[in-house]
Amino acid sequence: MTGRIDARLAELGIELPQAAAPVAAYVPYTRSGNTLYISGQVTVWNGERKFVGKVGQDFTVEQGKDAARLCALNILAQAKAALGGDLDRVTRVLRLGGFVNSGPDFHDHPLVINGASELMRDVFGEAGQHARAAVGAPSLPGNVAVEVDAIIEVA
Repeated sequence: MTGRIDARLAELGIELPQAAAPVAAYVPYTRSGNTLYISGQVTVWNGERKFVGKVGQDFTVEQGKDAARLCALNILAQAKAALGGDLDRVTRVLRLGGFVNSGPDFHDHPLVINGASELMRDVFGEAGQHARAAVGAPSLPGNVAVEVDAIIEVA
């Protein structure tokens, strides 16, 4: 039987990518008690890097939002893997940390990271409302436009 969150994803027309393997000396997630920590997820769709470049230079704010949304989809894919395929075990998205690859004159980091925040809200409803940081970075791994990490409460 399909879970409540899987049904919500289908209702929203959302397909999750494959959970990406780590590219350096870290693991994609760790769990301590009821807290799941998801490592920073970048703009990769099933192994293909997307949104390579800087927001405000190579991409508009709206395209940056799309990049942040892709990072959030990767967070959900990692959470699903960590929870044995059962996203219904997510009880609350506690915090997102968003990093925007941008130049020194770019100031709309919060608007970009809204792409990730809005996805969490759309998928989990009130349980998707979270604390957040949205900061600029002079570069990100692979020159991707956005990276987002997450702290999630789980049952």
